Amino acid sequence: MKVATSVEMRQIDALVMEDYGIPGAVLMESAGIEAASAVETLLARSGGKRVCVFSGKGNNGGDGFVVARRLANHGYKVQVCLTADISSLSGEALIYFTVLQKMGLDILEIAGERDWDKAGVAVSFADCLVDALLGTGLHGIPSERMVAAIDLMNSSGKPIIAVDIPSGVEADTGCVTRTAVKAAKTVTFGLPKPGLYLHPGAAYAGEVTVVDIGIPADLLQSRAIKQNTVTAEDVRSLLPLRAPDAHKGSCGRVGVIAGSQGMTGAAVLASTGALRSGAGLVTLGIAASLNPVLEVKLTEVMTCPWPENADGALGAKSVPYMDELAMQSDVTLIGPGLGRREETQTAIRQFIKEARRPLVIDADALTALSVDINILQQTEALAVLTPHPGEMAMLTGLTVEEISQDRLYVARQAAIDWASIVVLKGAGTVVAFPDGEVYLNSTGNPGMATGGTGDVLAGIIASFIAQGLSSHDAAVAGVYVHGLAGDIAADRGMIGMTAGDLAEAIPAAIHSLTKKA
Repeated sequence: MKVATSVEMRQIDALVMEDYGIPGAVLMESAGIEAASAVETLLARSGGKRVCVFSGKGNNGGDGFVVARRLANHGYKVQVCLTADISSLSGEALIYFTVLQKMGLDILEIAGERDWDKAGVAVSFADCLVDALLGTGLHGIPSERMVAAIDLMNSSGKPIIAVDIPSGVEADTGCVTRTAVKAAKTVTFGLPKPGLYLHPGAAYAGEVTVVDIGIPADLLQSRAIKQNTVTAEDVRSLLPLRAPDAHKGSCGRVGVIAGSQGMTGAAVLASTGALRSGAGLVTLGIAASLNPVLEVKLTEVMTCPWPENADGALGAKSVPYMDELAMQSDVTLIGPGLGRREETQTAIRQFIKEARRPLVIDADALTALSVDINILQQTEALAVLTPHPGEMAMLTGLTVEEISQDRLYVARQAAIDWASIVVLKGAGTVVAFPDGEVYLNSTGNPGMATGGTGDVLAGIIASFIAQGLSSHDAAVAGVYVHGLAGDIAADRGMIGMTAGDLAEAIPAAIHSLTKKA
């Protein structure tokens, strides 16, 4: 499904009105009816009948006015708390506010301290609250009046339905500058917004429902919209299906270059991730002194002991062996646990520069690239980079905080600049392509915040490439399956979950998708 920025959504609304002749009031009516329906569904469980609607002065507030009218017509006791001056209302919002006045609904214009006291009383008696304060119109810091309204709603302990996006969450970035509504459910219109999937905004949205408000489908499916969310149906259509006569040679060959003294676990997890996600053959290239250890740790993975330097790490002597492994493999994964010794880092850069077949670049190989990121422009191979925010900061020169403020933009720009696929890991992983297309992932959980899960992800992506997926499709499907495996593993408890638990759950994650095909 496409994901629209606030500007794109405004452009769509304008086209609906100008090119299709559908009045803005019709869109507002449809939006309000859908949001009201969500309120009724929520209250049907408890039998509650009192609703408090917090509205601002813009179109989001107008949606709230429609919600209020609809609920009142259906027998609910509705209190409208207006956080703007009545004189500031205009357009469709004013039209629907006037309807409420003529209906005699209870409207509280919050202007002074006593009004806030009245609003507090209304909230205390309500069974459900509706957030129609700001919507996608927030940029920067919300006003003091809005902050007070948000805090009042959040402190009430009552379930909140957010209209389009929780107030206080920036629609395009998911940033929360000061405070934001903590919704039980968000009803968003036409297309979802990036801030519903990017943290911290995603944590405020609750259950997200995308509803149809009558926008023509061709506008919602426009190729000009470059953001997408990944669904189970999308991934199901991408995953490789095995032929009845499949054998290990036909299911893909993955070469892994990983591991160093004290970091053999990274090599194991990356290789296991590749095997567990379906690769027919996985071969691990390592420093010769590590071979006895890894032959004990790994049963199904073949190991290749290579010449090492005096420190027991891969270096210049191992580059020809790296090249040979790459030519014998459908894809090469390089980086997990390789170490940051200067000779190792130089060898990594030389290998990447000379590579001709697909690459997955992770961990210490990303550190090597940070010295000369332009190598990516020189290699024939299409690379998938899998940085976490700290590695992304190292590669871009930005701070982790700057990256977290606009993950979508940073990942997209990096993919364009580096002519590579960028998988910016974290809560709500972003997959960005060199043509500007981006995908926002929705699977995964906090239990995955443990060492080694990124190594497993790199292995999954490499495995999917080896099995015939394009690097683009493998990155999207790999991220989704990785998060889904984490969700399955978390059924036994998130605290104490390990990367090994996640790797074990990969077959179940894939089966849960393909069994419905």
